[in-house]
Amino acid sequence: MDLTRSTSNPNDAPGFLYAGFNQEYGCFATGLNTGFRVYNCDPLIEQARSESSEGGIALVEMLYRTNYLAFVGGGRNPRFPPNKVIIHDSIKSKAVLELEYKSDVKNVKLRRDRQVFSKRLTVVLVNKVFIYEFGINPKLLYTFETCDNERGLAAVSASQDHAVLIIPGRQKGHLQIVDLDSLGYYWSAVPQRYSESSINSNLNTSTTTIEHDLSSPTTTSSSSTGRATPTANISIIAAHSGKLSCVALNHDGTKCATASDKGTLVRVFNTATGTLLNELRRGMDRAEIYSIAFNHDSTRLCVSSDKGTIHVFNLDPSVVTTTDQKPLPRGPTYGEVVVYPTVPSVKGTGLTQNGNRGSSFSFMKDLLPKYFSSEWSFAHAKIVTENRCIAAFGEEKNTIIAICADGSWYRFLFDPRKGGECTRDSFERFLKNE
Repeated sequence: MDLTRSTSNPNDAPGFLYAGFNQEYGCFATGLNTGFRVYNCDPLIEQARSESSEGGIALVEMLYRTNYLAFVGGGRNPRFPPNKVIIHDSIKSKAVLELEYKSDVKNVKLRRDRQVFSKRLTVVLVNKVFIYEFGINPKLLYTFETCDNERGLAAVSASQDHAVLIIPGRQKGHLQIVDLDSLGYYWSAVPQRYSESSINSNLNTSTTTIEHDLSSPTTTSSSSTGRATPTANISIIAAHSGKLSCVALNHDGTKCATASDKGTLVRVFNTATGTLLNELRRGMDRAEIYSIAFNHDSTRLCVSSDKGTIHVFNLDPSVVTTTDQKPLPRGPTYGEVVVYPTVPSVKGTGLTQNGNRGSSFSFMKDLLPKYFSSEWSFAHAKIVTENRCIAAFGEEKNTIIAICADGSWYRFLFDPRKGGECTRDSFERFLKNE
């Protein structure tokens, strides 16, 4: 959640620039005008902090629960130039890698691969995405071009067995699905197009700086290695007619979810085939989506926005049926008006096949506007201050964790059978509005 990209709210915690979960949603990190902090999600426990007058950090990316963090400077007094990525070792309390670009860095993603010591680094600029295998001397694996991506949209699968990256395509509303395993691991440590003087090769020094020429070709020259340059396995999905505003991947990279800048629909696709699996309606009014998250087994999805509401959708019929496979009754409706029949019937329960709320007129979807065939959220939670937030499913069953721009932390419980309004189970402030 980049809090610098949109208009601030009077309830925002002062100096709060960024919040983001780690790859498995067990921790979250915050970027502040004075540094950063790292917290355990549930229970809420501060695990690390580094704050000083040196300046602000606008982006903090964790590598699971390891000692590696990626930083990008920001705020009114950036600690690092916004065109640099700093890989920080919290055990050594120093930078171990620096990457410099000719434009501001919009996002950074880290992942750990099958090989024990293999790590991937994804750096997102406004029109380019760089993929590295990183160590003391980082190896550039591939460069991708995208349409204007001011939000820095990108998502990487968390599973160590299946490496998938999703980024915007070259056309508005399109999504690129990249099989990172197809990029290989055999590139030279020093790409031919970089000048030797731009790379610090002293092994006693833990910092490496690379200045990228954005006019360079998109792949490393194969002549320096004597091996063929691989072709990345890329699929393109025309996800929305408008610009993308949020993207997400499930744990193993088999499903992705997207929202456009209109913020009314969330679409879920199969990453292998590009098939549309679910089309879910958040609402009818325009909203800015701040987070989309799958649960661990990809049977549910939660969506948060600047409206201060978190929506939970079912993706799989198996989570909402009894042993005799009959639909369960649902709790009260929420949000926009949805018409339910007064007498339930097999064809008119007001529920979709996946157990989300729907219209009793959905059987007339070919005659009525698309609104009447929409799938609405199965459950919902409300942030009291109607503030911007990010949300994910908690480690405890049937819980949602929300991190809000006012420095508050929520844990909600939802009824997996009835849905409806979630119960606020716990509330704390990790940043105080002072």
